[in-house]
Amino acid sequence: MKINIINKSKHPLPSYSTEASAGMDLRANLNEEVVLKPLERKLIPTGLSIELPLGYEAQIRPRSGLAYKHGISIVNSPGTIDADYRGEIGILLVNLSNEDFTIKDGERIAQMIIAKHETVEFIAVESLSETVRGAGGYGHTGIK
Repeated sequence: MKINIINKSKHPLPSYSTEASAGMDLRANLNEEVVLKPLERKLIPTGLSIELPLGYEAQIRPRSGLAYKHGISIVNSPGTIDADYRGEIGILLVNLSNEDFTIKDGERIAQMIIAKHETVEFIAVESLSETVRGAGGYGHTGIK
């Protein structure tokens, strides 16, 4: 699949790190370093805008290394970029650690996955089909 992209950053286009990678790393596009204090959140620009085909979304997810080593995540994880959005991709980072974290220009801060999705039409009904689970919700199967 080919997707149109505008790159106003000074960094390379997103790409897959390995042949089997599902996500492409997104980089911070900054004029100066940004410090995220504990529990603080900031919108970090990427300098990228994309044109997705109808029926597709871009999912923005945390990078596992940043999450594990530094407690850096994405507030609305996964974030969704709809096919009709044409603005700059911004990454809403949050610092879940107890220490300041400095984001540098060009640092890989998130990953983007392009995913197909369906558009549905709901049909209002009075009842749903029966299943073994039924209405069993959170924790209904226990812990063992």
